[in-house]
Amino acid sequence: MGAKPHLKSQKILLTGANGFTGRWFAAMAKETGQEIVALNVDLMDAALETEILKYNPDAVVHLAGISFVASKDQEAFYRVHALGTSRLLEALSKLPQPPKKVLLASSATVYGNIGPAQSLENQALSPIDHYATSKVAMEEMAKTFFHQLPIVIVRPFNYTGPGQKPNFLIPKLIAHFAEKKATIELGNLNIEREFNSVKMICAAYFGLLQFGEPGEIYNVSSGQAHSLQFVIDSLIKLTGHTPKIRVNPNFVRASEVRRMCGDPQKLNSLLQAHGVLLPTISLESTFQEMLLDAKK
Repeated sequence: MGAKPHLKSQKILLTGANGFTGRWFAAMAKETGQEIVALNVDLMDAALETEILKYNPDAVVHLAGISFVASKDQEAFYRVHALGTSRLLEALSKLPQPPKKVLLASSATVYGNIGPAQSLENQALSPIDHYATSKVAMEEMAKTFFHQLPIVIVRPFNYTGPGQKPNFLIPKLIAHFAEKKATIELGNLNIEREFNSVKMICAAYFGLLQFGEPGEIYNVSSGQAHSLQFVIDSLIKLTGHTPKIRVNPNFVRASEVRRMCGDPQKLNSLLQAHGVLLPTISLESTFQEMLLDAKK
């Protein structure tokens, strides 16, 4: 499974605490003796600065955002990701004692379709939709605070696990297989993704809170991409159920990135230099856990 990062006990301000990743991160924090303080006001709320001053956190993990790429409210991407993050960083910069680390969650979608088989942190970005472009805007805006705050930016590649909303691909498939539905309607079939475990992602965030270099950007990835057919075949093997797969044109996105796979060397080299190994969690074991959860 790998070694868990050992952090000194500290107060971590967590945005997006009620989201999929936030819930897993908070649970892992409790296991490692950390104090999690959830930000309970909206990033655009006038009381934001007052709330953050009251918390006076040792570290910040910013996970709040719009996670569903296909959301129709395109302006919201920029309000939340760029402007919301800007307001958060502005408030943090006014603290009497700045946090020791501020981790900002961007997205692997910033790489787009152009690039090598494994995307590198220093390659040119090529976002192809408003979600990805808003994440690029967030990153660029955050750089203006590098001289004031110890910011680390992460670009997580696709991940899943129990508790993820059913409008995402893997939970949707899990639900259909758990219920043994005869037909599954999907969108783009010709895609390849990393389908990492949320547990690995959160472990990486903990490691970067401790050892991440301020002003640096890190892929949070395994470097292992799988086709959608591989996912379907794995679920057939696990459940013994073979549904009919039907492409629904309404689910097909014109701006779909065909392959998303990251180079994890920068992250792994950093953590391994400090004796930290991220957990290795197979896709099959993640699916098994999700199938059990879906049957509860």
